[in-house]
Amino acid sequence: MMDCELSEHTRDMLKERNIPEELVWRALKSPDRQESAEDGNMHYVKSIPERGGRFLRVVVNPRVSPNRVVTVFFDRRLRRQT
Repeated sequence: MMDCELSEHTRDMLKERNIPEELVWRALKSPDRQESAEDGNMHYVKSIPERGGRFLRVVVNPRVSPNRVVTVFFDRRLRRQT
């Protein structure tokens, strides 16, 4: 797993969206898929069975050291898998 830190925004979103921090680390450690965005950020997507198969999207800025998780959310655009 890469060396990462959580931004203040990410910490706020975890609280607001009731997402355990452990799910972020799980998505980063073993994503179902990775996507490179045009803005240079990397998106790590992971199906979370305990949330009904919803997909957690973790957005990382790899241009800083250590890499910074800039936001995290359940992506409603992606279909649930059970």
